[in-house]
Amino acid sequence: MITRRTFLAVAGVASLVACAPGTGSTLDRARSNGALRVGLSGEEPFGYTDTGGRITGSQPEVARAVLAGMGIGSLDAVQVGFDQLIPGLLAGQFDMIAAGMSVTPARCARVAFSRPDFLAPPAFLVRTGNPRGIRTFRDVARSGVRLAVLPDSSERDYARAAGVSDDQLVDYGSQGALFRAVAAQDVPVGALTAISLADVLRRNPGSGVEVTAPVDPTIAGRAVVPAGAFAVRPADADLLAPFDAGLAALQSSGEWLRITAPFGFGPANLPPTNLTVDALCGPEPKLPGSN
Repeated sequence: MITRRTFLAVAGVASLVACAPGTGSTLDRARSNGALRVGLSGEEPFGYTDTGGRITGSQPEVARAVLAGMGIGSLDAVQVGFDQLIPGLLAGQFDMIAAGMSVTPARCARVAFSRPDFLAPPAFLVRTGNPRGIRTFRDVARSGVRLAVLPDSSERDYARAAGVSDDQLVDYGSQGALFRAVAAQDVPVGALTAISLADVLRRNPGSGVEVTAPVDPTIAGRAVVPAGAFAVRPADADLLAPFDAGLAALQSSGEWLRITAPFGFGPANLPPTNLTVDALCGPEPKLPGSN
């Protein structure tokens, strides 16, 4: 049977131009160099460079552990805006996205995702006390308030699916810029993953804002599974196969939880073992066992 991943691996042969002739596959080059280039967007706690210049975050740390078992000892990082992660990957700026990117059917048509790495539902950043009563994306649509989002983010898609108009959406280039805009009351509401918002709020106490309860996102009336994963070029299936095996072992052993706990992740963020990327890439992504 031809799966979506198999189709992508065949259809993406053209992306091999990102590798110089004669240098072998991305996996071969990474093993030879001892390092893999990863793309980050600087969003904590998913993937960023700390004050000491170390590449860190939940996904780089998980990737570092998996890649070590594949004979790749270190990471090199390139940081770009979130909306430039997929273009940068396809252009060969880096070889894997390790930035907390959600798996969506539209993205699956452009890149190949690893097995699901985490679950991270969205939430809203609002003024303390939530004076506008924003708890869902439909609340944003009905209220007519402006909503701060990252360009090309899943939260932007969830908002538009709920009826939020383009005039209401305000794009900010980074997690920090979005937070500052809401804290300064330049825009009344912001949307990101609950984990991301809790992290930035922890680092900025006394800002006069709070994070709402996580939201169950829907598109076209169907519940969406807010799962994130690593992404590579479609031609790099040979990189994904051992990476997926290593990630599965990390998750089942409990090591994944140990690695991600310092970044605010817990058992609720660990994907079900039978949740597959092919299911997430389908027209109606859903959790195993759901109707």
